[in-house]
Amino acid sequence: MNLPASPAANGQIAFRLLVILAFLAALILGAIRASAQTLQQPEAKPTAQPETRPAPTPTRRIVVSIPDRKLALIENDRIVKVYDVAVGAPVSPSPNGEYQIAKRLENPTYYHEGVVIGPGADNPLGPRWIGLNVKGYGIHGTNHPNSIGKNASHGCIRLRNRDIRDLFARVQVGDRVSLVAERNDEIAGLFGPIPDATHAAAQTLVAKNEPAAAAEGDARGER
Repeated sequence: MNLPASPAANGQIAFRLLVILAFLAALILGAIRASAQTLQQPEAKPTAQPETRPAPTPTRRIVVSIPDRKLALIENDRIVKVYDVAVGAPVSPSPNGEYQIAKRLENPTYYHEGVVIGPGADNPLGPRWIGLNVKGYGIHGTNHPNSIGKNASHGCIRLRNRDIRDLFARVQVGDRVSLVAERNDEIAGLFGPIPDATHAAAQTLVAKNEPAAAAEGDARGER
C-alpha cells in the first residue's frame, strides 16, 4: 500500500526541479550569448602582404669617343666610370655607329692569318675580349700599354689590362656600344671640352711612329 507523499517531501522535489530548471536556463542563456557575440564579430580578413617586384635591370651603355680616345660606362643615364683607350689608327680607323656586346671571353686566344697566341703576357688581346656584333671588332686589353690614349689600333678599342678586367665585370651580352667618330653635345657632356688640337695631333704622330705591333685579330679568327 503506497502512502501519499508528505507536503514536506513534495516541497523538496519541487525545489530540486526548480534548481535543475534554473541551471538549464543558465546554460541555454550562456550559449545564446556566446552565439550572439560570435555573429557580431567581423569576419577576419587576411593581412595583405606587400607586393614584391624584382629589381629593374640596369640599362647599361658603353660610349667611346674616338677623337677623345676615351670610353664611358653609363648605367641608368649615370656615368659609372671613364677609361682611357686606344682607338684605330688613321689607316685602320675604328668603326662609327651603334653596336651591341655579342660575346664576353676571359683569357681569349688570339687568331690572325694563321697566327695563334694563347692567353698570357704576349697576347695582343690581353686578359679579356668583349666582342661586338660587327665582324672582327671588339673591346679588349693589350700587350702594348704605351699605346693607350693614342690612335694606334687596327680598329678595335684597347684598354689597359686592369681596366678591361674592371669593365668586363660590369657589362653583359646585349649591352649597347656607341662608337662615335665626331664630337657632339653628348660627347662634350661626357668627356668635357675639346682636347687641345696640338696635343691630339702629337698623340696621333707618336702612334704612327711606334714600332709595328702584331696586327689585331680577335678571339674567333675573323680578322
